[in-house]
Amino acid sequence: MKMKRTEKQRLVSALRDKLEGASALYYTDFTGLNVKRMTDLRRRFRKAGVEYVVIKNTLALRAVNESGLVAQRLKGPTGVVVARDAITAAKVLADFAKENDQRPAVKGGVYEGAAVDEAMVKRLASLPTREEALSMFAGYLNSIPMMFALALDARKAQLGGGDDTPQASA
Repeated sequence: MKMKRTEKQRLVSALRDKLEGASALYYTDFTGLNVKRMTDLRRRFRKAGVEYVVIKNTLALRAVNESGLVAQRLKGPTGVVVARDAITAAKVLADFAKENDQRPAVKGGVYEGAAVDEAMVKRLASLPTREEALSMFAGYLNSIPMMFALALDARKAQLGGGDDTPQASA
């Protein structure tokens, strides 16, 4: 069934609006995923705050180009991952692909205005998320007072003043 021009423009506008504020978009080929797996993938993305849109390639390219980004040519069925958090989206995509015979396959994408390939998406997936990085930093900050106290104790021991009790003189 052929789409009307107004319906196509509505789809392009909706995708373009979703792209505003996104730090990344990844193009995927979902060939080989059945309805159950696609539903599971969409659920995982939704839970992570990531949008997954299946749209005709020509309309996807139009929306991406209208948003000010430069899109690559796409072939075959394409799902577009639209993410405000590029690392979380890459992790969800990589984890799902590991469990499902490397599907969906990454065709490429855009991260902070630059074109990325499948290898870059995999590298992004290996980085800690914002929350994980903040947690590691907080753990480091919490360990500083303990490290300082241990350093003071070690220094006292070096100077021979490890025992704080006064000595009786003879």
